Amino acid sequence: MANQIVTATAVGRYIRTSPLKVRRVLDQIRGKKYSEVILILKFMPYRSSGIILQILESAAANAEHNYGLAKNKLAVTKTFVDKGPILKRFRPRAQGRGYPIKKPTCHIVIEVGELV
Repeated sequence: MANQIVTATAVGRYIRTSPLKVRRVLDQIRGKKYSEVILILKFMPYRSSGIILQILESAAANAEHNYGLAKNKLAVTKTFVDKGPILKRFRPRAQGRGYPIKKPTCHIVIEVGELV
């Protein structure tokens, strides 16, 4: 039987931001070491980087608690974002019209595993 890499996952659901805005941050951290990703996310100017940092720390805590992996040996193995439900609101406009506002949500999945 081949050696399988142990991975831990954390999921953030119904995050009130656009999947496109999250995806540009996730593309920057995919495949990098955990300690390097923490530094990247802390100094990134995007609002979604704070949310991603929380989910990443949760995945690292899951790896440490559930599988006994050391945080300094972790790397981000898989990241992706899915579209969540859209909150629909209306803004009043001239002559009694209603202008629709769509507030997107997303589901973020981050998977960390041990470096080989």
